Amino acid sequence: MTLQQAPEHRGVLVPWANQVVEAELPQWGRGLTIWHYARLVPAHGGTALDEDFLSGLIEAVPEALHQLSRLPLTQVYLACTSAAFTHLDRLADITASTPVRVVSAFDAILEQLRAYGVRKVALATPYPHEVTQAEATRFAERGITVTGSASLGLTDGYADVTLNQQVALVDRLGKEAVRQADAVVLSCTGWSTRTTIKILRRRLGRFVTSSNAAIALHALQERL
Repeated sequence: MTLQQAPEHRGVLVPWANQVVEAELPQWGRGLTIWHYARLVPAHGGTALDEDFLSGLIEAVPEALHQLSRLPLTQVYLACTSAAFTHLDRLADITASTPVRVVSAFDAILEQLRAYGVRKVALATPYPHEVTQAEATRFAERGITVTGSASLGLTDGYADVTLNQQVALVDRLGKEAVRQADAVVLSCTGWSTRTTIKILRRRLGRFVTSSNAAIALHALQERL
């Protein structure tokens, strides 16, 4: 008889307006992860994705980590992809001396892509276009070529993006960009992607992942 592995405890730092992370992560966790959440509240009190919001989330990380400090955590995830790739250096400074490793959603995506041998991706996001371009640049800096990108240009309301809107957005990438890519990335923890991933994998014949999927898989792989 094989004894069942005990679940491991993981912390998650969630932007305060995010409605999706807590719903999606347990669905991918296979009962092997217990998720503990703390909210990131930017000082200016806004929810629209702009520089003040993104930098405010990063500055809120220490307080959110403190909320989780009494829990037996093996890892903490920053569940905001865009805050991570737009403020990599500041995030590294803030988390350099933390007793538990902090892994951003962007880090989790990169590690998943590398584990699958992915070198080229097509990128779809709900973000403003300039933020999407910043992510494409960050991927390139880390050896991942972006064959094409498409964005909805939204600053807020990501939980309201429908499955049909996501599929249409990926169609906007174009057949050639998808053909050249090893994978399609749906960046952002704030939109629901579980069903979208299943549909797109069958439709495109490509590996498809998302920010929340990458976090969940990273947590599972850390057990191995």
